[in-house]
Amino acid sequence: MRSPVVIRSGFRLSILPRRAIAMAILLWIGTIPIAAQPVDPDLLAGLKARAIGPAGMSGRVTAVAAVADRPSILYLGTAGGGVWKSVNGGLNFEPMFDDQPVHSIGALAIDPRHPQTVWVGTGEGNVRNSVSIGNGIYRSRNGGKTWEHLGLQQTERINRILLHPRDPDIAYVAALGRLWGENQERGLFKTTDGGATWQRVLYVDKQTGCTDVVMDPNNPDKLFAAMWQFRRWPHFFKSGGPGSGLFQSDDGGETWRRLEPEDGLPKGNLGRIGLAIAPSDPRRVYALVEAKESALLRSDDGGETFTTVNAEPNVSDRPFYYSRIHVDPRDPNRLYRLETLVQHSTDGGRTFRPLPGATWPSIHVDHHAIWLNPANPEHIILGNDGGVAESHDHGATFRFVANLPLAQFYHVAVDDRHPYHIYGGLQDNGSWRGPAEVWRRGGIRNHFWRLVAMGDGFDTRPDPTRPDAGYAMSQGGYLVYWDLAKREIRSIRPQPTHSGTDLRYNWNAALALDPHQPGRIYYGSQFVLRSDDRGATWQVISPDLTTNRAAWQNQKDSGGLTLDVTAAENYTSLTTLAPSPVQAGIIWAGSDDGRIHVTRNGGDTWDEVGSAIKGGPRHAWIPHIAPSPHDAGTAFVVLDHHRSSDMATYVYKTTDFGRSWRSIGGDPLQGYALVIEQDPVEPDLLYLGTEFGLWISLNGGKKWWKWRHGVPTASVMDLTLQTREHDLVIATHGRGLFVIDDVSPLRNLTSKVLKKPLHLFAPPQVQQHAVGAMQGGLALGAGEYHGENEPYGALISFLAKDEKLPLPDPDKEKERRAKERAKERTRSASTAKPEADPPKPEKPKKDEDPEPKAEVRIADGQGVEIRTFYAPIHRGLNRVVWDLRADPPKALPTDPNDPFSEPSPGFEVRPGTYTVTIRYEDAEDSQTFTIRQDPANTNETEDWQSRDAFIARWTRLNDTAVAAVRTISRVKADIQAVRGRILESAIDLLPEEKKAFEEGNEVILAGKELNRDITRLEAQLWIPPDTKGIRASDDVVSRIQIAREMCFSSTAPANATQLTYLRRAEVQLAQFLVNYNRMMAADVARYRSAAQDAISLLPPVQSLTLPNP
Repeated sequence: MRSPVVIRSGFRLSILPRRAIAMAILLWIGTIPIAAQPVDPDLLAGLKARAIGPAGMSGRVTAVAAVADRPSILYLGTAGGGVWKSVNGGLNFEPMFDDQPVHSIGALAIDPRHPQTVWVGTGEGNVRNSVSIGNGIYRSRNGGKTWEHLGLQQTERINRILLHPRDPDIAYVAALGRLWGENQERGLFKTTDGGATWQRVLYVDKQTGCTDVVMDPNNPDKLFAAMWQFRRWPHFFKSGGPGSGLFQSDDGGETWRRLEPEDGLPKGNLGRIGLAIAPSDPRRVYALVEAKESALLRSDDGGETFTTVNAEPNVSDRPFYYSRIHVDPRDPNRLYRLETLVQHSTDGGRTFRPLPGATWPSIHVDHHAIWLNPANPEHIILGNDGGVAESHDHGATFRFVANLPLAQFYHVAVDDRHPYHIYGGLQDNGSWRGPAEVWRRGGIRNHFWRLVAMGDGFDTRPDPTRPDAGYAMSQGGYLVYWDLAKREIRSIRPQPTHSGTDLRYNWNAALALDPHQPGRIYYGSQFVLRSDDRGATWQVISPDLTTNRAAWQNQKDSGGLTLDVTAAENYTSLTTLAPSPVQAGIIWAGSDDGRIHVTRNGGDTWDEVGSAIKGGPRHAWIPHIAPSPHDAGTAFVVLDHHRSSDMATYVYKTTDFGRSWRSIGGDPLQGYALVIEQDPVEPDLLYLGTEFGLWISLNGGKKWWKWRHGVPTASVMDLTLQTREHDLVIATHGRGLFVIDDVSPLRNLTSKVLKKPLHLFAPPQVQQHAVGAMQGGLALGAGEYHGENEPYGALISFLAKDEKLPLPDPDKEKERRAKERAKERTRSASTAKPEADPPKPEKPKKDEDPEPKAEVRIADGQGVEIRTFYAPIHRGLNRVVWDLRADPPKALPTDPNDPFSEPSPGFEVRPGTYTVTIRYEDAEDSQTFTIRQDPANTNETEDWQSRDAFIARWTRLNDTAVAAVRTISRVKADIQAVRGRILESAIDLLPEEKKAFEEGNEVILAGKELNRDITRLEAQLWIPPDTKGIRASDDVVSRIQIAREMCFSSTAPANATQLTYLRRAEVQLAQFLVNYNRMMAADVARYRSAAQDAISLLPPVQSLTLPNP
């Protein structure tokens, strides 16, 4: 008798036989998540995210540079979307920086002598509260295809790059340094060896960075540099101090002279300074100086002395955010000042007026970058908070570039429509609603997006009970209820409490909808406020949940030398509210000063639980709390402490309502954490957004890896899952939205699955729908933005293990093959015999292996196979799409040069249950799935039967016609073959004799006559692809195709008109077949007999013997 084994399980002791234990262990092992097994995340490329934009509102552009003598080649630097390049004058752009570790760009420079060499300074210099960070300087020597990092990693943000006009090894970098702290890696840096080493040539202190540097175009050793003392705290911003100043060097930065009030500068502390030298007259130098009394200074003697030419109150508008001036390449008196509007002067800065074409709403406000064509100053390119605009008439009019998907989302939400909508608010670009996919051709274009509210857009939510209404928030707590059906917006922002206490709203305040009670919403100031009537009335349901520290509440004085009170520094306020989806009454609250509270009774009492986090920073920003959809006591929280210059990733989990917390962050995570979500089906599957991308964990946070499949390095500000479709929606602050369709394969990556040579995941339900025509245009050229649509059909995901299969990444696959070839050469060399002469090195060969493919078979509910096709397969997770169509009908030959001549696809199948089978080599797997009927389709069972009958009749017609076409083509080819064979016997004749032979040969003459007759008959049947001109479509095949087109684009049952077309085609085909059969039975048969007699396919054969030796 086997001895029992005692297993401690919870509070019970179970006694089980060893065999039962072994079986239990085997079953348990089969469900171990993938994270417990070695797996390469690169092999999950089949779940590539699709970029859906939008691009119509674009996003902040921080730098513009173009090749001077080829302005059609231009580069853009963006606040959070990397570097973009156009080679066609801005008609369209491609991202060039997606795989780099950072995405925020502060400066661009193109080598004037080698335009393929591009320098990039990372870290935006427009130091608003929401900027990202950089990690130094990069250079590309091949126009942005590849990049090399050149150091200065700790400078955090680079505002200018200045290249020597003649020596490509000399460059200057204006580094601002840390925004939220102090450091020594700031000031003006210089390299004389192409970036191999750097020397800090101008430095003031740990609080002061270099904001601008300019060079005399006639004397590269003469430089002017602007130093700026500045600092942000979570609650305050200060521009200016004794460190700020204007400096001049005449020896390439070796020594510097600080300009003083005696040189014409304002007295007292200075702030940010913008610089410009007139290219046409280097004696003209401009300086836009922030001071207690800001001013525009001008020098007409090369900077020896400066004079105030403009001291208007707003001459330096929001200097921390703008402060850029540029001089016309040909006119030293024409000056551009970038600020909310583009101000321009034609009198050397004495007066300014707005550039007429660059005003709202023609193009966006808040300008940060400008490029002036040195050969044609009327050509201007602007970069602003809303993207890029181009003028060819000195700024009288501008063209907006509407295909740059740079949207800077703060939040994202979805509804449950078919197809579902996505909602979100954008930095300085309002709040929007748009489709996750469109049931039309042409992709997700800009006009599908609808503006629901203005302002700096933040949390935007649909009302789950009203399909065209919802909530939207803008900066400083301004909350509205929008209704698209009524075309109205009403303010519902809570007012001060009855006690008179002012409400403190964060720049990005906290908003939440109650998942258990429609119409109930929660809003965060320093209190939690609740409304049960969609914001019509409010009540406070919490005490002050912040530190309420008075020293952190002086925002009215924020800005330093220039006040800038915009709610950006509002502090000691709530930043996230999160009701539990599992249990009503549980609400989590997080603040910007590090407090975390939870209530379990709808707000009657609150427990402070943030202090239970061990090892985390005090007073860290709490941007997001995610209550578990599986357990009421479980929640996840991310801490963001970058506003204290701490860029670490902090992620925590509690399972006991916050009494204790466990860190689930750590290596290899990069970037401060912004959002976390737990999968609603698989508890161990976590999605994390950080400043540098999307991260996935399959084992509850024990191990993380960066998701690189379709998601670039970007600030992933928010995440949400559309539960019906199993889609992950990713909102970035600088690259718009991304969608990973059907993440369910990630939920099912168990060790059992990984061990199989081939595994097919269960496809999700498929929504059948009509695919409509494009809207808003047709053939729109290359400048139109098309967000990537979800492909129509069934998403079929499968895992392939065979190591002979190629890797999904083409570059890594090339590397793998190269290594295999090298190993093979080494093996061959070790076994080869020595030769007198060493072998010559082999030339690299192109990969000649055919692309491996998997067989995909679809069967209907009765088990009848209706479709078979082949799809490329690679190692790891693959995804193919079945377009819901049966096998295509028998096809006719087509003209490859005719864009309208494509093989006809099969008819769309009816809704129901289907089985898909994947086969590769000897491995095979199957799954069933369901196709849901189009919600707009009213077909009943008899309607589908009527349609099926129509298709069956049409298919018989088509197959018969195709058979006739193929037979006629073969007969005509055989006639030519017989002629050629007969003429082989006349190969030795002279041309005149050969001609006479051909004209007198009865079989050749009979063949020509038959070819004429059958060609006339063929003209009744179809129009061959090599037919010259356009013929009337009155042939049999055209009639059949017309009958098909009458019902192909619809799943409705055939109506009387369609049946009339089909009957007409049947009658015409029947009439044709009478003549066809007669010709085949008589004329063709007679010719065949004559041809067989004329051609000796097996001539008499004589015996062969070996000759005598």
